[in-house]
Amino acid sequence: MKQGKIIKVAGPLVIAEGMQNTKVYDVVRVSEQKLMGEVIEMRRDEASIQVYEETAGLGVGAPVYPTGEPLSVELGPGLIEPIYDGVQRPLDIIRSQAGDRITRGIDIPGLSREKKWEFKPSVKSGDKVFEGDELGTVQETVLVLHRIMVPPGIGGVVKKIEGGGHLVTDRIAVIEGEDGKDKEITMMSKWPVRVPRPYKEKLMPNEPLSTGQRVIDAFFPIAKGGTACVPGPFGSGKTVVQHQLAKWADAQIIVYVGCGERGNEMTDVLIEFPQLTDPHSGEPLMLRTILIANTSNMPVAAREASVYTGITLAEYYRDMGYSVALMADSTSRWAEAMREMSGRLEEMPGEEGYPAYLGTRIAEFYERAGKVTCLGSDNRTGALSVIGAVSPPGGDLSDPVVQATLRVVRVFWSLEDKLAYRRHFPAISWLTSYSLYVPNLREWIVENHGEEWVANVERALAILQEEAELEEIVRLVGLDALSADKRLIMETAKSIREDFLHQNAFDEVDTYSSFDKMVKLMELIMLFHGLSEDALEKGVPVTEIASLSIRERIARAKFIPEEKLDKIDALKKEISRTFEELTEKVATEA
Repeated sequence: MKQGKIIKVAGPLVIAEGMQNTKVYDVVRVSEQKLMGEVIEMRRDEASIQVYEETAGLGVGAPVYPTGEPLSVELGPGLIEPIYDGVQRPLDIIRSQAGDRITRGIDIPGLSREKKWEFKPSVKSGDKVFEGDELGTVQETVLVLHRIMVPPGIGGVVKKIEGGGHLVTDRIAVIEGEDGKDKEITMMSKWPVRVPRPYKEKLMPNEPLSTGQRVIDAFFPIAKGGTACVPGPFGSGKTVVQHQLAKWADAQIIVYVGCGERGNEMTDVLIEFPQLTDPHSGEPLMLRTILIANTSNMPVAAREASVYTGITLAEYYRDMGYSVALMADSTSRWAEAMREMSGRLEEMPGEEGYPAYLGTRIAEFYERAGKVTCLGSDNRTGALSVIGAVSPPGGDLSDPVVQATLRVVRVFWSLEDKLAYRRHFPAISWLTSYSLYVPNLREWIVENHGEEWVANVERALAILQEEAELEEIVRLVGLDALSADKRLIMETAKSIREDFLHQNAFDEVDTYSSFDKMVKLMELIMLFHGLSEDALEKGVPVTEIASLSIRERIARAKFIPEEKLDKIDALKKEISRTFEELTEKVATEA
């Protein structure tokens, strides 16, 4: 294709003329250094290009080389474990070749061209296959069986299929299409990041994505294939919540996108994750994790690419029938990158300077989540859950990015700095957060944990709501002015907050809580509350109930390891015995 010529450079935005054969979203190589860029606007023969690398030193007259292809990612075995930048360049290989800094213009493929993978065919010559059908498998890691599928748009009769050790670029199969033409299939395929991958049908999300965080799983659950938003001011713990979800979420594949985050936070992730053990298998967590790092000091244009790269890789594993969870931290930085590029393009600004299409782009991103019937004859089901952190300035929830996100997501985990300052973590507000998946999940929850669990959760939320209303009275006239039953509400609410909702991310036991443990802890607190109400009716003073030593045992129950949950059952019997003795004592004294 004919090369163009730079006529203007404005930060990451480069304008080139002589680009009449180029299309919007085509990838180009800028200057003799071959910097990677993407066409985002065309006017006559002039192309506006966002460059994904530092543009210092570029000048007017430098050449621009079109590639004729959109920004795409390589899909195939080898995606798990490497750490990528926003445009799918493996950072560990860049470091080994060029040092700690990314050399401008360096071009390393996303998948290794040197490693051989053992391919085991699932079909044989003469079989008829359709798009999405499994051709064979590769054991990518001990936790991930990688399915090599017939690419979308291809189908026909298998003429040849070759098992054994292959590079990702080697031919593994030949399919004769309906048009009579042979199509060679390799283990590697490419997909444009801005185009959602196809599926047969979108399904209703009806199974919870267990996260191990009690405030989320009990009060504000997210479904597998659902969307969630985590907004909060600086210091409220957004990144820690995202880290916890990445570590403990009940998903088979984790994709973590650090989009414009501080370098030290991404460093923590990169150091921590290889040392973490998967709670479900006992293997290293990295064996089912994809990390994409685009820190705040990297070129601003690449932030947008990192989000699309992450969700395309996630869709690829969803199409294999896996449950995938994607964490994007944070979409505010992505929106800021859009605002900067929009300003340089001199587009008409929308609210607070963001481009008018901000809401559309955010909606397009979250709409790629979902539980789906994948392409293929076996009708396998896959799910892609998307959880995005938002960093509104000063924690202002009226920020355009927050509002645009809330219009499309169905779970809102509202982080509050006042809870964080009180050392209550996760600092998710139980008064302002919500989950619209609760009605969808009710049948699954009742079937697995019974009606009593649902009733206990509803009662606990009602107690916390009542506590919020009583706090104003307590502030004005003091706790002693409340009636005995209202004082009991305050005591139980404190127990729910401190003994159930508060969770220490750095404690070996408390960092993760299974559903079984959660149910037992809630039963413990609600049993104490119910017996306390009975005791009040029998004349036991609320001060005596509040000072019972068994309450300290209840508070420590969350530190009981998962394999010793029978201790909680023993504690329930002890609570019942304590109240029997207390009521007998009061009756005797009377």
